[in-house]
Amino acid sequence: MEPKKNPKADLRKNSVLYFQIGLILILFLTWQAIEMKTYPDEIDIGQVQVDDLLDEDVPITEIQNTPPPPPPPPPPAPEVIEVVEDEAEVEETIIESTETNQEEIVEVEEVEEAVEEEIADVPFAVIENVPIFPGCEGETNNAARKKCMSEKVDKFVKRKFDQELGGELGLSGIQRIYVAFKIDKSGNITNVRARAPHPRLAKEAENVVKALPKMTPGKQRGKAVGVLYSLPIVFQVLD
Repeated sequence: MEPKKNPKADLRKNSVLYFQIGLILILFLTWQAIEMKTYPDEIDIGQVQVDDLLDEDVPITEIQNTPPPPPPPPPPAPEVIEVVEDEAEVEETIIESTETNQEEIVEVEEVEEAVEEEIADVPFAVIENVPIFPGCEGETNNAARKKCMSEKVDKFVKRKFDQELGGELGLSGIQRIYVAFKIDKSGNITNVRARAPHPRLAKEAENVVKALPKMTPGKQRGKAVGVLYSLPIVFQVLD
């Protein structure tokens, strides 16, 4: 017959609780052992011998009386100015007048005229007052005169230039010639230069541009100046 155990007497039921309580007690005892301090029975605070301090020799400082600085020297006595009578005669200086009589003739040196500043040649695109091509006098502003002149020059060159010369030279297709010239201060055409695919085309372009009529010169800051003009000539050689 097996012995029966009372379930209330089973110690395994609260084994975890007992283990935790035992662990807490051990930690508490360990902490108390670490925090415990011990003190010696006698504390030596040392003794100060007052007699040693009294026997120390203190040097005696001797007070020296510094004499005061000497007084400043007295100011120098003022000089006595003696008045001496001036009996010597002084010659008066006569200043001659620089004015001329009407009878005298004064030569006047020649006055050199101021040389006016020379204004360099100005490109057609930026000139203040463009040259006026014959027939463009009625235009009222600078932009209209520019347009009128460009159209007149273009028509003149197309009418005068020999476009059949390209075929005679054996050229074909589109030909481009670039001409540059100057309209001088008098309105004449000068410094004509041309660049073309053939020397004869360049010569023909130069002759045509030189035949342009005289114009009213362009102005910069109110003065007549030379105006640089560039003219492209483009034409096609027909087969």
